[in-house]
Amino acid sequence: MTRAVIFDVDGVLIEGYHSNPARVRAWDKDMLTEIGVDPDRLREEFTFDVFVKKVIVGQMSFIEALDRYLPSVGYKHGGMVFAHYWLKKDSTLNAPVVEIARKLKARGDCMLYIATNQEHLRAMWLWGKLGLGEIFDDMFYSARLGVRKPENRFFEHVNLAIGSQAEPPLFFDDTPKVVAAARVHGWEAIEFDTVADCANHPWIADRIGTINLKDAP
Repeated sequence: MTRAVIFDVDGVLIEGYHSNPARVRAWDKDMLTEIGVDPDRLREEFTFDVFVKKVIVGQMSFIEALDRYLPSVGYKHGGMVFAHYWLKKDSTLNAPVVEIARKLKARGDCMLYIATNQEHLRAMWLWGKLGLGEIFDDMFYSARLGVRKPENRFFEHVNLAIGSQAEPPLFFDDTPKVVAAARVHGWEAIEFDTVADCANHPWIADRIGTINLKDAP
């Protein structure tokens, strides 16, 4: 029997941002010393503004938004250079979770998907550069769908794309609001805090057995 198993990116497949502050691994902690951009100012003036409002839902390109913003903080190398810095730094795979996905793929009795709030450039970086496209069957992301999690239309788009399921999609996400919204749409949504939340899920463990969680986050 085929089941859809769906993973969030940041906080689940990627170590970095996490809705639990204790789990955050700040990718931008050295930004000020390395390239002269204050990460706190970037978050307040860019990430929480134009990035969330326009870029993440596909209304403006990441590079265009950076090119407009970066001169205001004295960064002179342009959006392409800055974006490359960002993508490299914010790309630490959560290896045990990725290994779980690989093992599920090898069994061949589920479809693996990603459901995430991303803009186009990073989505392709994750899919190609980081190799997630070799494991997952598709990536549903906000700039592609034109809507962010936890809005209803995001889940409606995904449900339509994956079709009817014999079992509810199994979904791992670190954000409580997203988990709650997914449940409204019939998904078995698990709030992800550590790798154990995925590895020890009965449906997962029944198929791939136990994994070594000694060094897992």
